[in-house]
Amino acid sequence: MRQFRRSDRLNAQILRDISQLLDRELGGIAGGITTFTAVRLTSDLRYARVFYSFLGDDEGRQEVEKFLERQRGRIRSQIGRNLHMRHIPELVFKYDPTVEQGIRIEKLLDDVKHGRQGE
Repeated sequence: MRQFRRSDRLNAQILRDISQLLDRELGGIAGGITTFTAVRLTSDLRYARVFYSFLGDDEGRQEVEKFLERQRGRIRSQIGRNLHMRHIPELVFKYDPTVEQGIRIEKLLDDVKHGRQGE
């Protein structure tokens, strides 16, 4: 049987809690779609990098970024209620462009496919 590390379980729980907590709030702020993609805890469990993607314009992404920075303490305290830890990790939010890049690549592939069919 595979043994899971505690940090893996905490990564999943933090990701789930942040997603549930901010789902409605972020939709009303920027007018785009914000998705939390991953959480990476440091080995000492003191810091958590929270990766998010945003589908929308650059102005909306900047609004989401500002909101997350302003609300970092509140978010940390609310997710800390569900974590059974001595120290709640400090949150650092990082933009993750992989979803946007994947959509762009898929669109380019579709354009190539349709361009060849028209020849």
